[in-house]
Amino acid sequence: MSHLIAKVTSFEPLGGHVLRVCFDDGVERRIDFLPVLGGKLFSPLRDPALFAQVKLDLECHTLVWPNGADFDPATLHDWPKYATVLAARARSWQPAHA
Repeated sequence: MSHLIAKVTSFEPLGGHVLRVCFDDGVERRIDFLPVLGGKLFSPLRDPALFAQVKLDLECHTLVWPNGADFDPATLHDWPKYATVLAARARSWQPAHA
């Protein structure tokens, strides 16, 4: 059984909460993060100014934000497989409106 060891090599902001993310195996993903930004850690990234502070962590080979938010690079690599589930989780973390 093999486990993918994905490494983010670069990214490019495409506007809003969308990034083009490139990996060491040549895969590129266009990821709209907005649908998955829920909960205490990820909700603050809905602020465009904070989201824009994304950096590439060269030690962990993934995207990180100043508030401590990050995503597993394997999840980013296989984003189409996880996007719907992550978005559903993010919606469940939103506070109920009174």
